Amino acid sequence: MTGPGHKAAVVAFPGRPPSQIGFDRRELNRILDLYGRMVAAGQWRDYAMDFEREVAAFSAFRRTSERPEIRIEKRPALHTRQGMWALFGEAGQVLKRGHELPGILAPLERRLLKIVEE
Repeated sequence: MTGPGHKAAVVAFPGRPPSQIGFDRRELNRILDLYGRMVAAGQWRDYAMDFEREVAAFSAFRRTSERPEIRIEKRPALHTRQGMWALFGEAGQVLKRGHELPGILAPLERRLLKIVEE
């Protein structure tokens, strides 16, 4: 049943793991909110999302034809180790790892505040 007050859910076929990892609505809203503010500040111009069997990734670009400035990855298989979230820099270096998305986005939020204050 669908309509106001009812949530729709995507369910994997019984007995089979999902074929790809994705972002839930709350996660995607948080990432796209930051992306929109970075676009408004003139820092980013384009983005890409990749969904694979083991990882979902969001990449943000200063210009379309270059490597991403940042990449946010969600790897649920690592949730019991260093955390399923990771923030990577332009050269592929790990900038931050953690269990919660807000903690991973914190360095970008701080950078945005510095840009706005200037």
